[in-house]
Amino acid sequence: MEGECHFLEGNLKARRKVEYVKRTLKQLNMDEGRVEMFNLSSAQGPRFAEIATEMTERAKTLGPSPLNPCVEKV
Repeated sequence: MEGECHFLEGNLKARRKVEYVKRTLKQLNMDEGRVEMFNLSSAQGPRFAEIATEMTERAKTLGPSPLNPCVEKV
């Protein structure tokens, strides 16, 4: 859980990085929902599966990055 990372402050540093990426996406007029951070313990396997499904659906809804030159625009 946040602040209780096995790697001391790893999840706190990760939180700051995720917030930075979200701000950057917003500045690029992109949906900041493309990036999210969840704090889970290793005992929360079912919740992890729910989050993975939720994020997969979110990615499908948002579609490919508009900044990716390799994706053909339709």
